[in-house]
Amino acid sequence: MFSKACEYGIKASIYIAANSYDGVRVSLKEIAKEINSPEAFTAKILQDLVRNKLINSVKGAYGGFEIEKEKISSIKLSQIVNAIDGDSIYQGCGLGLDVCDANHPCPVHDQFKNIRNELRYMLEHTNLEQLALDIKSGASFLKI
Repeated sequence: MFSKACEYGIKASIYIAANSYDGVRVSLKEIAKEINSPEAFTAKILQDLVRNKLINSVKGAYGGFEIEKEKISSIKLSQIVNAIDGDSIYQGCGLGLDVCDANHPCPVHDQFKNIRNELRYMLEHTNLEQLALDIKSGASFLKI
């Protein structure tokens, strides 16, 4: 459903947020290891998130990536998805047809439209705080 870059971006953001609660900056190397992502690919994804002001990059000996504690609860998953993939997840045909709309629907048009609407709702109403706290408590995991 999400592109690989978007999956990594979501996981990286959650990992950074979970560490930011403890005032800990995390390095590119650590993030890539924790989310099982190639380091160079992770660096590009993190650049997009920094450019969109979702995470902060601090240079230097004590540098790394962080999110201000006060900001964690206001960052929605939809912002991360949009920063990496744009709004393409909400577009297109469920069967990949070039033309698919209410006037010329594919066989799954209406069902897929409902799924997309539910996905949009979930992404717009889920914040990083909820997910980071689940990681911190051990209720959910970023890797096996």
